[in-house]
Amino acid sequence: MPYVERRGAPALYYELDDYTDPWRDAPFIILQHGFARSSKFWFQWVPYLSRFYKVIRTDLRGLGRSSKDFDLKSGFTVASWIADVEAILDHAGADSVHYCGESTGGIIGMLLAAERPQRVRTLSLISAPVRLDETAAQRVGVGEAALRKLGAAGYARAKNTADRFPPDTDPGLLDWFAAEQGRSDLEVMVQMQRFTYSLDTTPYLARIATPTLAIYPSHDTHSTPEQEAVLKKNVRDLRLIHLPSHFHNLHCTQPAACATQVLHFVAQHDGIACREH
Repeated sequence: MPYVERRGAPALYYELDDYTDPWRDAPFIILQHGFARSSKFWFQWVPYLSRFYKVIRTDLRGLGRSSKDFDLKSGFTVASWIADVEAILDHAGADSVHYCGESTGGIIGMLLAAERPQRVRTLSLISAPVRLDETAAQRVGVGEAALRKLGAAGYARAKNTADRFPPDTDPGLLDWFAAEQGRSDLEVMVQMQRFTYSLDTTPYLARIATPTLAIYPSHDTHSTPEQEAVLKKNVRDLRLIHLPSHFHNLHCTQPAACATQVLHFVAQHDGIACREH
């Protein structure tokens, strides 16, 4: 399980899932998690993608098994996120990748596609807002004050029932999700949340030239119709798909539907078969 060690920057952890034929030069796809999550949250997707693509699953700086050894108040920036992704791609030997990000991971993908177009073959967004609305978080009781009061695990449980998962979700998934997110460092979560709430990707969108797939819930407090309209207006090559849901975490609740859509989208771009007879 590789670590990217860098002088003057936090060490980054990633996993590489590769069940492609060893005699083929299979393309790479990177899966980037969202707020206070880790590479583990993509486990449901790996069987769908890794037979045809080399799958990179990363831990964002400060989260999962990546290092927290950086200034938390100044260390979350557009430039640092882009540099982190590029460091992982360089380490994995990927000149360019298909990028797929969920929620905040999708925001990072928008920034990367705009700033480093030569490295992004396609961009897939799962429930990724153009910008985050702090007032929406406060309305459902999960703003910064709640985060500090509840702690990481308590915050995760509150978010799970507020806007992440439908009421009939497997209780085991909810417990696992809260336990895994509960491992996150509280101060990392606070500082990352502050930065993402200050970030608006709108100025970057018109510079995204790569083919883009956006998979969104039919109703969501984060990726609203107004935000989807901003994507449609600014991203020149956009395919927008809605999956029936009022909840944010499509990558966990509908992994087969999401992963299959992404697989066929990227394979169509590459002109390769993504099924076996």
